Amino acid sequence: MTQNPPGQVFRETSLDPGLHFVATPIGNARDITLRALDILASADVIAAEDTRTARHLMELHGVPLRGRQMLAYHDHNGAAMRPRILAAIRDGRAVAYASEAGMPLVADPGYQLARAVIDAGLKVTCAPGPSAALAALALSGLPSDRFLFAGFPPAAAGARRKWLAGLADVEATLLIFESPRRIHRMLAESCESFGRDRPAAVCRELTKRFEEVKRGTLGELVERLESKTIKGEIVLVVDRPAEVETDSADIEAALGEALGEMSLKQAAAAVAERFGASKRDVYQMALALKERNG
Repeated sequence: MTQNPPGQVFRETSLDPGLHFVATPIGNARDITLRALDILASADVIAAEDTRTARHLMELHGVPLRGRQMLAYHDHNGAAMRPRILAAIRDGRAVAYASEAGMPLVADPGYQLARAVIDAGLKVTCAPGPSAALAALALSGLPSDRFLFAGFPPAAAGARRKWLAGLADVEATLLIFESPRRIHRMLAESCESFGRDRPAAVCRELTKRFEEVKRGTLGELVERLESKTIKGEIVLVVDRPAEVETDSADIEAALGEALGEMSLKQAAAAVAERFGASKRDVYQMALALKERNG
């Protein structure tokens, strides 16, 4: 077994030809994993969303580049770079892809690259690591048994309202990325879509020196942050809808009346909103009621 030089924590090893995804720190450089360093030290080619960030990370941990090829791969050049990366793998080389921060493919341009390599029948593997979404979920104090990563909301007002409306009834904790410039607007619009009483947490600068988590209802967070300047990367965590106990007989009675005036879909939506119940469950009740009544 080859001994590492004194002070060297990574191992240079032989990697199989293929695409090796590497998760990188989201703030604290010491969050890098030993396996990630091994891959960065051993890959024949290094691709990165931001080559400057990847090079700096390698320098911090003493991983030499040794003249190896480093390729930029991002949203703007992906179509041109994918054939080059595929060719390198077909030539028997191991290609490491480093996200700018966090897990590859999570709000990251690596998906199309992964899909191309998989479709070509070539190897894809991943050295997992830091994730802003999961770090925020852990710190939020909100239920973690079922969650949905929703990513960044659309910038256009109309598209964003539609996007939020589609998340309102999701029975899972929501993880939303947002910029500091838009977080105040996002909180206000979340109040409109989810209700001011929905528990939430604003998590920013995760793993960094000024890490901060603000917890409360959406309404409380709007008031507490209204006059504050927010800086840093942000994850907004929003609790699932509160369970409302409603007598099913009352819902059925309301459905019976609504079905006499509107379509099944419209009736189910109207009654679900009236009772604060799940649209899916009320729709199923409406179907059963319609079948019973012929």
